[in-house]
Amino acid sequence: MLDQEPAPIVACTISRDVQAFDLLIEDMETELGEAWGDLSISDALAFFEQPDSDSLEFIAIAMDDEDEANLAQIAEVIRQAAARNIKAIVVAEEVSPIALHQLLKVGAEEFIPYPLPDGALKDAIERLRAPDPAPVLQAAAPNTPQPSGTNREGVLIAVHGMAGGTGATTVAVNLAWELATIAKADSPRVCLIDLDLQFGSVSTYLDLPRREVIYEFLSDMETADDESFMAALLTFNEHLHVFTAPAEMLPLDLISSSDVQALIDKARSNFDYVIVDMPTAVVQWTETVLQAAHIYFATVELDMRSAQNTLRMIRALKSEDLPVDKLRYILNRAPKFTDLNGKSRVKRMAESLDIQIDLLMPDGGKPIVQAGDHGVPLAEAALKNPLRKEIQKLAEQLHALSQEEEEASGKKGKKKRARK
Repeated sequence: MLDQEPAPIVACTISRDVQAFDLLIEDMETELGEAWGDLSISDALAFFEQPDSDSLEFIAIAMDDEDEANLAQIAEVIRQAAARNIKAIVVAEEVSPIALHQLLKVGAEEFIPYPLPDGALKDAIERLRAPDPAPVLQAAAPNTPQPSGTNREGVLIAVHGMAGGTGATTVAVNLAWELATIAKADSPRVCLIDLDLQFGSVSTYLDLPRREVIYEFLSDMETADDESFMAALLTFNEHLHVFTAPAEMLPLDLISSSDVQALIDKARSNFDYVIVDMPTAVVQWTETVLQAAHIYFATVELDMRSAQNTLRMIRALKSEDLPVDKLRYILNRAPKFTDLNGKSRVKRMAESLDIQIDLLMPDGGKPIVQAGDHGVPLAEAALKNPLRKEIQKLAEQLHALSQEEEEASGKKGKKKRARK
């Protein structure tokens, strides 16, 4: 017993003062017993050069807003750890999204907010120790679509739900599919982008995997080119190209307005139509999409929450002198033709908000939910569904309008040659 060697250290906390993170200490002891240690930020780099660091599996960097002034040194600790195959968890309290983005970009693999949620550290350690699924996903992914080779100057259409459950993603996914299959020959190239970095469900609606490459692309927009953008896309049924939401929940301000503009520019350059499914929340780069969009659909329902949120949205846009007139309102689950009382309510809602409701989408019923659960568009799951017919009609109108504008500007012939 006296000759028994102590267990090797498999993890270290690194912080300015670990005593300020007492919950982290408790969870480390629960998960690792005595097989962990603690280092100051200044001592961490020196420790990596010692033989004792060879047994390290991961480090847990605990920081708060005061540590942002020392962000460069913390980033170097993560970078040196990654070079030695030591994984990094960032435990952060009141740290800005920009600082977290920089640390994730240099190699941190996990982020946990502090105070630690129950089981969060255990789950993070299990993910770090699990085999990397990326090669499997990459092997299962379809062939990478190729860049267009010419600037298509695609039409940008955004869809923004004024409240949760108003059908924004349903409209975005099915409108994109209808445009992509609108013609048997010489169909337009269509890209569907899910910009809801937290709860985006386009991948669920089309049964597509969420890949780490999305986060990697968004994290390095400064050096991204057309090839890397196309490599981040997945192809659905050989017609529709999809930029899914990231695999993990990320802050909406992880990307800047310039990042979103660069993403839009790459998509419009390579596709004839770009459909953007927006998050319900309004963020800094919402203005970027609004300014760039040819059409900005706002989905609402005939209820008080939609009316109040729409009024807030209009006031916010007007206060910033933004183009509120770009909004085109879609009423989901609109009353039937024979429902005179419902039609009267629609009219009163439009008058009270001083807007024009441009499109009335019928209630598609259970087939809508079933199509989403099975990961297929309505055109393949419920061909004659009334909602599918209205979205198909909208796609035909938009495509006809786009063709008229192309003919007027002399671009149609150029785009046909590009498709060939």
